[in-house]
Amino acid sequence: MYIKHIITIILFSFFFSKNTAAQQKPLTLWYDKPAKIWEETLPLGNGKLGMTPDGGISRENIVLNDITLWSGGKQDANNYEAHKSLPKIRQLILEGKNDEAQELVNRDFVCKGQGSGGANWGKYQTLGNLQLDFDYPGVKDLSTQAYKRSLSLDRAVALAEFTLNGVKYKREYFCSFDDDVNIIRITADQPKKLNCNISISRSEKVTLASEGNELLMFGQLDNGTDGKGMKYQSRVSTKLTDGTVTSEGNVLKVKNATEIIIYVAAETDFKYADFEARVKRTLQEAKKKAYSLELANHTSNFGKLFNRLKINLGEGEAAKLPTDVRLDRFYKDYKNDVSLSALFFQFGRYLSISSTRVGLLPPNLQGLWANQINTPWNGDYHLDVNVQMNHWAIEPANLSELNLPLAELVRNLTGPGAKTAKAYYNADGWIAHVITNVWGFTEPGESASWGASNAGSGWLCSNLWDHFAYSRDLKYLKSIYPILKGSAAFYQSVLIKDPKTGWLVTSPSVSPENTFYLQNGKTASISMGPTIDNQIVRELFNNVIIAAKLLKTDAAFSVSIQEKLKSIPPVGVISKDGRIQEWLEDYKETDPQHRHISHLYGVYPAGLITPTSTPALAEAAKKTLEVRGDDGPSWSIAYKQLFWARLQDGNRAFKLFREILKPTLRTDINYGAGGGVYPNMLSAGPPFQIDGNFGASAAIAEMLIQSHDGFIELLPAIPDAWKAFGEIKGLKARGNFTVDMNWKDGKIINYRIASAIPQKVKLKINGKLTEIMSTKL
Repeated sequence: MYIKHIITIILFSFFFSKNTAAQQKPLTLWYDKPAKIWEETLPLGNGKLGMTPDGGISRENIVLNDITLWSGGKQDANNYEAHKSLPKIRQLILEGKNDEAQELVNRDFVCKGQGSGGANWGKYQTLGNLQLDFDYPGVKDLSTQAYKRSLSLDRAVALAEFTLNGVKYKREYFCSFDDDVNIIRITADQPKKLNCNISISRSEKVTLASEGNELLMFGQLDNGTDGKGMKYQSRVSTKLTDGTVTSEGNVLKVKNATEIIIYVAAETDFKYADFEARVKRTLQEAKKKAYSLELANHTSNFGKLFNRLKINLGEGEAAKLPTDVRLDRFYKDYKNDVSLSALFFQFGRYLSISSTRVGLLPPNLQGLWANQINTPWNGDYHLDVNVQMNHWAIEPANLSELNLPLAELVRNLTGPGAKTAKAYYNADGWIAHVITNVWGFTEPGESASWGASNAGSGWLCSNLWDHFAYSRDLKYLKSIYPILKGSAAFYQSVLIKDPKTGWLVTSPSVSPENTFYLQNGKTASISMGPTIDNQIVRELFNNVIIAAKLLKTDAAFSVSIQEKLKSIPPVGVISKDGRIQEWLEDYKETDPQHRHISHLYGVYPAGLITPTSTPALAEAAKKTLEVRGDDGPSWSIAYKQLFWARLQDGNRAFKLFREILKPTLRTDINYGAGGGVYPNMLSAGPPFQIDGNFGASAAIAEMLIQSHDGFIELLPAIPDAWKAFGEIKGLKARGNFTVDMNWKDGKIINYRIASAIPQKVKLKINGKLTEIMSTKL
């Protein structure tokens, strides 16, 4: 059997090396007109800086971003008397008086101050706007010919091209992965045809100035106390072929140029006290290089990440159309556009690479593309699904190191989280509740209905563990072990016994962000032992036990949590109506189609409920999803797509994917139905919220490969729409395996499983479980 598989693997390796790169379809978003709204602009980023150009003819607006630009500041919003109310809160819950317990939680068991609504909390904010005002002397009719605006995903370069009055104009934009600057190159195919005014602006906390022929924008944001928050600076400079540039009243005026190269550098004092000097130095270094070298270095550095994975699902006639037109047609005519699924998956990978980098911050609710001062939901980090969803695709999509910024964010929560654990629970370890920011907030939110969740820190630890599960990096495991242990120590010390069942459960907590009816007709969110908490505790304790064994440490602690595991509630309880029960009691939810489906955490990401190992619970999970329905904000639709993929119903998962790709222009704050994507393929809550992109990308990966159930399974949830033909190179599976495969009519016809050291691996292929030896990577 091994010889047969090795021959197949060798042949397949040859097949891929000769054909895959050539067969991958063009990875381009393109449009035949300028963007009229921000949700049509094209997102560019290098993990720190971002910009979104609109490609306007006479006036172009380019929104600028720096992922470190936050208002607010560090605060201690702990109520250090809160733990004194804990016994009474727990007693009321035990007596079935959850509504009274919730009143007490709202009084004593929330953060001090305004919480996420206050200036202390802060917001992720836009850096500002770069405005380009073009003049076309002698041209009265600004109607263009052959207009095209595009974004190349594999090069991370955007273009705007058009012909006006017989002159071909071209603009090329990228956020350099070389010198950490935003670059816009503007050319005309006839000499001295470029006339442009360049300015930079921000709606608040800003000073504008010029220094020679450079523009400066700088200021200091509000920290919510003395007003002296984060400082920032941006500089704009140019390099011309022909023509002149002068500075007049904080505007750069370019006359009669044939080529204009615009450089935008920005920095904050989030990490660097010498941020102003760094901005100036970065700009100078970039301008020394030839544009061709800057571009080549940029595409090469970006490609080192992006080109690790290639996917081809075929192509349909609709692939020739502009992207917004494709999106309009896809929901009804998806069979004529099979390559859009692959494009969207690669767009998700593109967004991950563009919105985070090692040593900085993980992507927030906006990724890094905020176009407002007051970003929706503060553009912060929500810990009851959203920031976790931002990272679920990273490992299978072969971008493993991009999980490290999240690990560092979590590491910085453990100190504040230890204070919060003592203040509210008089507990060991550390906890973070539902929301956090770059300032290390771990306190409960300002409202019991959502802010009292115990799940945040344990859920974050699941993401941290995922990086180890895929990488098998023991050095990394050693570095995060104190974080995992600290979270487990918290849960170990706060669990109380439910007198009805004898189970050990959390109390008080909530099932994010849902509400239920009590027997007295009132409603509440506060409960004990919501299902998600039980699943997280089970998963976390098991991971810590495995980690301690691998690291040969903490034997006594492992034994103690192993003992507690015996009394943790089962992975899921099936209610009378056949669904997974969301709470310890079989409460009736106030909204059966609520956007959160937290009690299916055991399906995904935990993998505690699978069709193979727990078939009855898997069926109950399906019934749960049927009642929840298929609509919602985009992130919720993506989560449902993930659940159906894990439950190995490919067609139902694909139906959810089609729901994600429904076009919308809504930008209102939405908590219910109505998700989809904007013309630029960014996901809509609405408003824009990037977790829908990342969640759907993760779900596509789960439809193609799964590795959570003790073996690697190829095409576990392939929909009919993808069965005819497909090939993919560079997927990752747990255990640090790299997987290449191609298929026809829904059946694998070639594959390769590779690892750094050849080893035996269990593999499920075309419905049959086998064991093979991986090849050397």
